[in-house]
Order: sequence, then structure tokens, then C-alpha cells
Amino acid sequence: MNNLVRWLLGTGGMCLTWAAGWAVTGVLIGAASVALPFLPWEPFFKIFDAPLPALGMPGFIGGAFFSALIGLAERRRGPEALSPGRLAAWGAVAGLLLGLLPAAMVAAGLATLNHPAGLWRLTAVILGPLILLGGLSGFASLLLARAARPWKKLLALLLPG
Repeated sequence: MNNLVRWLLGTGGMCLTWAAGWAVTGVLIGAASVALPFLPWEPFFKIFDAPLPALGMPGFIGGAFFSALIGLAERRRGPEALSPGRLAAWGAVAGLLLGLLPAAMVAAGLATLNHPAGLWRLTAVILGPLILLGGLSGFASLLLARAARPWKKLLALLLPG
């Protein structure tokens, strides 16, 4: 199979896996906000005002960043040679890139900001959770690849060799 087709199949699967995981995380955040109302949920819900399963959309894009990063940086290694910490770090970098994407779009004139907090304050607020979710997703990607055959094939598609 052509390397580009392999990579596209692997990237698509990784994007869908990350999207599903992040959508479930959004639902769990909603359940936690109901079960633990004494925690300060207000700042989160001021920033993220979409339905909670919509967290899957940035998860999809984060999965694409993650796929590109490990496809470029880890192409000489097989899936068995990757450590959970290494993929967690690449996942965190994907979360960082994901968090900087809206600011880059505003800076390039491709988007506008309609939030009183300002661009850099809003970016700083969303970076922490996105880096954390990205790191956890990178770690979980390798655990899934080691535990289940379909995800092992998915990771192998991203790493030619």
C-alpha cells in the first residue's frame, strides 16, 4: 500500500479515536459539574459554551496534529519501540498546537475574536486543558495500540517501516 494512503488511513483512525475520547471526556465533565456543584465550574463554562460532546471536534483536530507529529518525528521507529511517556509528550505538543491554532487564525486574519477576555488571555486559559488532554490522549493511544489489534494496526499505519 502506498505510504501516503497508509498514513491517511492511520490519521483518519487516530482522529476518530481522539474525537470519541474527547467527546466522552466532555460528557464526563458535564456529569462531574452536576455531581460536584461546589467546584468552580463557572470559568470553564464561560469559555466552553458549546454542548459538552462537542469537545470531540477539537479532539479530532488534535488527533490530526498528533498523527502528523509522530509520523514525522518517529518514522524510524516501529510501534513497539515507542514508550508511553514519549507518546504522551507528543500528545501534549499536539494539544499545545491545538491551543495556539485559534490565535494563529486570528493573527492571520482568518478568524475574529468576540470575547471580552482578549486573545492571549483566552489562549492562556485553554492551553492548560488542551495540553493535558493531548498528553493523556497520546498516552492512551499507545495503550490502546498495545491492548487491541485494530489500534495497533492504526499506529503501524502512521509509522512507515
